[in-house]
Amino acid sequence: MLRFRSFFSFALLSTSLTFAAPAPIQLSVDGTEASRNILHAKLRIPVEPGEVTLAYPKWLPGNHRPAGPVQNLTGLAIEAAGKRLEWRRDPVEMFSIHVMVPPGVHELDVALDAITDEGVAGSSGAAASTHVMDVNWNWVVLYPAQMDADAVQVSAKLRLPESWRYGTALEAESGDGNEVTFKTVSLTTLIDSPLIAGDHFVRLVLDRDHDPVEHVIDIAAESDSDLAIAPKDVSALNNLVSETGALFGARHYRHYDLLLTLSSQVGGRGLEHHESSDNAPGERFLLDENVHLLEGSLLSHEFTHSWNGKYRRPAGLATRNYQEPMRGDLLWVYEGLTNYLGNVLAARSGFWTEEQYRENLADTAARMESHRGREWRSLEDTAVSVQSLRLQGPAWANWRRGLDYYPEGELIWLEVDTKIRQFSGGKKSLDDFCRAFHGGESGAPKVVPYTFDDIVTGLNAVAPYDWAALLRQRVQAVSEHAPLAGIEGGGWKLVFTDKSNAYEKALASEAKIQDYTFSLGFTLDKTAKVVDVVMGSPAYRAGITPHMTLIAVNGRKFDPDRLKDAVAGAAKGSKLIALLMENAESYQTLTVDYSGGLRYPHLERVEGTQDVLGAIVKAKRK
Repeated sequence: MLRFRSFFSFALLSTSLTFAAPAPIQLSVDGTEASRNILHAKLRIPVEPGEVTLAYPKWLPGNHRPAGPVQNLTGLAIEAAGKRLEWRRDPVEMFSIHVMVPPGVHELDVALDAITDEGVAGSSGAAASTHVMDVNWNWVVLYPAQMDADAVQVSAKLRLPESWRYGTALEAESGDGNEVTFKTVSLTTLIDSPLIAGDHFVRLVLDRDHDPVEHVIDIAAESDSDLAIAPKDVSALNNLVSETGALFGARHYRHYDLLLTLSSQVGGRGLEHHESSDNAPGERFLLDENVHLLEGSLLSHEFTHSWNGKYRRPAGLATRNYQEPMRGDLLWVYEGLTNYLGNVLAARSGFWTEEQYRENLADTAARMESHRGREWRSLEDTAVSVQSLRLQGPAWANWRRGLDYYPEGELIWLEVDTKIRQFSGGKKSLDDFCRAFHGGESGAPKVVPYTFDDIVTGLNAVAPYDWAALLRQRVQAVSEHAPLAGIEGGGWKLVFTDKSNAYEKALASEAKIQDYTFSLGFTLDKTAKVVDVVMGSPAYRAGITPHMTLIAVNGRKFDPDRLKDAVAGAAKGSKLIALLMENAESYQTLTVDYSGGLRYPHLERVEGTQDVLGAIVKAKRK
C-alpha cells in the first residue's frame, strides 16, 4: 500500500527508523574548479555507532528512472574522530555504501568528488564550461539509507569562482564574497533546488506589478551578447506568469525561479522542480529564430510541471526517498498533459505564434502516425518502460517506440479538451479540469498524489462521460493510427504537401539532418548516415536500414539537393530511385519504389467547422 506524502509529513515517521538525524547534514561544495567539470564536496553526517549504510540518490524525480550518476562519484573518503574508516559498496545495490561506525562516534566526515563532464542525468552534455555551471545537489550528497527524504535536514554551503553570480530557489542565509551559505532545508527541497551560475549573468523580476508571488528568471550565458533578451521575449515571460495564474488559479510555491543556461557546451536539458526549473536550450536561444522556435515551449513546459508533476503527482512517482523505485504507468498524464499545456501556454504567452503552434502540432501528429511500433506496443508500455527506452538511441525508434507518452499524450489531452468543449457547448474546457485538479489553495510546496481513478473523477466533475473507457483505449490498447480526433474536433485536419513544415525545417537546420520520414521513410544525419527507417516504408521495403550511409543517388555522388530533386521528380516521371548504400564497408545499390513526391505535414482548416484550436490557444490573461 502506498504511503502518500507531503514535503513535510515524513518528520513524524523518522522516530521509527534506526537512523535518526538529530542535526542537519553539513554540506560544503567547492565549485571553483567547475570549469574542469569536477566538484569537491565535504559532508558531516550525524550517525549512531554500529553498521551504517549511506545512500547515493538513485531514483531521480523528473528522470523517472534510476539515473543517479553514481559512476561519477569519486575520491570517496570517510573519517570518524579524525581516523579513516574502511567502507565497502553493496555488492547488489551499487548506490549503497556500508561503513562501521566506532563506539562513541556520532558524526562521519565524508569527502568526495563529483565528475560532471558526462553521464549527468537529465543532460546531454557537461555540467560546466569556462563561463557557466549547473549544480544538482544529488551529485554531491550521501544520506542515511532508508530515511525519508523529508526527514533529512541539510545545511549547504557553496564556493563559486571569483566574480560569478548565481540563481537558485534556495534562500541564502549569509554570503561572503564568492561563498554563500543557504538556509537549512530538507533533502527533498535541496535536491529539488538546482543552482546555475556564471560570469555573464542577468536576473529579471517578472510580472512585478500583477502577481504577489515573486517570479524571476536567472540567465547564465557564455557571453554578454547571448543575454540580449528581446522585448517580445520579456513580454512573453511576463505573460507566462499571468497565463499560468489564469489557468491554475493557485501557486504551490513561495517564489519561483526560471533558471536559464545559454551555452553550446553546457545544455541539452530541461528539468522540472517545484520552485524552479532548470532549462538549457542552447547558447543562441534568445538570438536565433530556429532555436527559438524549436525550444519555444521549454520554459512553459517545465513551469507547468510545478502544478502537474510536482504538486499533483502520480502515486507511483510519489516515493519517500531516492532509493525507492518509481512506477511510470501514468507518465502520459505527468508528461503528456504537461506537453499539451506547455505548448498551449507557449502560444497563449507569445513564445509561439498560432501558426507555429499548429506547425509543431502537425509535426507531432504525423510522427506519431508514422510510428509503426504502435501496432505492437501500447502507449502505457512506453511509460512503464521509461527506464530502458530513455537509454536507447534513434536507430529503429520507429519500430521500438520511444518516449511517446510525451507527444502522443499531447494528442490525447487535445482530444479530451475538444470533447469537453463539445459536450458543454463551449462553456467548459480542460482549463476547468486543470483549475480544479491542480489549483486549490496557494502556499508552500507539497505533494498530492493521484491515481487513474482520480483523473477520471476529476474529468467527470467537469463534463460527465465515459472517460475511463476512452483513456484506457487510447493508452492501453495498440492501434494502427495515432489519436487525431482532437485535431479534427478542433476544426482542422492533418494534410501533407510539398511545402516545408516550419518546425521541421528549423529542426533539420539545427540538427543537420535530412528528414524523409513521410516520403521515402528514412532520416539521414549530417554525414548521410541513416538514423532511422519507418517500418514498412518504401525505404524499408528496398532494404535500407539504420547505420547505412548514402553514397550516391541515381548514379551520381550524394548531395542533399540531388536527393531532394530525385524525390520530387519521382512524382512526375520514373518512380524508381536508385540509392548506392554503404553497409559495414560493403556497397550495394538499392532501388526505392516511390512516387509520392515531397511530403511535409500541416494542419488545414475544415470548412463549416468552428476553429476550436484557435480558441484553445487564445490568451486567457485579464
